[in-house]
Amino acid sequence: MPSSRTGVVLLQLGTPDSPSSADVRRYLREFLGDPRVLTMPALSRWLLLNLIILPFRPRRAAHAYRQIWTEEGSPLLVHTEALADGLRAEFGESIPIEVGMRYGSPSIRSAVDAILARGVDRIIAIPQFPQYASASGGSAVAALLDELGSRTIVPDVVTFGAFHDSPGFIDAAAAAARPGLEVFGADHVLFSFHGLPESHVRDADPTGAHCLSTDSCCAVLADANRHCYRAQAFSTTAALARRLGLAAGDFSTAFQSRLAGSKWIEPFTDHVLPQLHQAGVRRLAVATPSFTADCLETLEEIGIRGRNQWMELGGEDFLLLPCVNALPQWVTALADEIRSFIPEDGPDGAVPPPGTVA
Repeated sequence: MPSSRTGVVLLQLGTPDSPSSADVRRYLREFLGDPRVLTMPALSRWLLLNLIILPFRPRRAAHAYRQIWTEEGSPLLVHTEALADGLRAEFGESIPIEVGMRYGSPSIRSAVDAILARGVDRIIAIPQFPQYASASGGSAVAALLDELGSRTIVPDVVTFGAFHDSPGFIDAAAAAARPGLEVFGADHVLFSFHGLPESHVRDADPTGAHCLSTDSCCAVLADANRHCYRAQAFSTTAALARRLGLAAGDFSTAFQSRLAGSKWIEPFTDHVLPQLHQAGVRRLAVATPSFTADCLETLEEIGIRGRNQWMELGGEDFLLLPCVNALPQWVTALADEIRSFIPEDGPDGAVPPPGTVA
């Protein structure tokens, strides 16, 4: 029986095509129109989106995007494409690599079209979300499966799960943070994760009784909270703190990027900053390990607004630590993971070396 030809799709959240208000509005309509993101009845979601969010938010968001947009385009897309290029260099022509954005371009559909045009009959999907949430990784994988399900010939699919504490990710995230920390001399390191409504966390608890029931519910990962985004965030913090040699009390965890209208997981990053300053912290470094690529939420929300808030509080200095982006350690970690999923490809059960064709 002939071996299957494998391709890889890197799944990322998405970005507008430009920082114009019109493009941002189209992007937000698609993003916030996803029932996995705004989990409410369809009519309520439509009213919220069209009467409250879209008339006002695109203009503000477009201004934020303009502050971080580069000559090459959206930082999220630039870094994700660079990661894909790094993987292409690892595998040559033997394994096609494509980027698919859950919202915006390049779309998941375009990634699937490009992959299948290469004769692929087996796809490895790698959501770029270290901690699992239905609104991010869950939505991206569901959209990919929907797209593949519309094809006459449906390829085999392997999907990476959450990698919040995987050694490859933790090593790469530590490698991204370490150079800055060695020079900066931080009093404290804050690990800031994207926020999530509390209802999303509770929905991921199969017992219905564990998540957010006590102050220590996220301290240890167990069956009840193994899919809990908040618990996985604390797991990432603990793993990174160990790898970076941070002492207890020299680091903390917080959550950013909340929307009004529902209760979101705490503590909030913008509330933690004054608390840290009051506690005597003056040189603050912030890492954002719920993102694999620097984007609006890291560069503008933390790197600009977070820094401004910190300096206005009287902080001495502020350092935004980079995401793993296309760091060689991250490329190598993903390449090793890909190889572990394709033992049947290539001669003698091995993955072909770079530059060869399966």
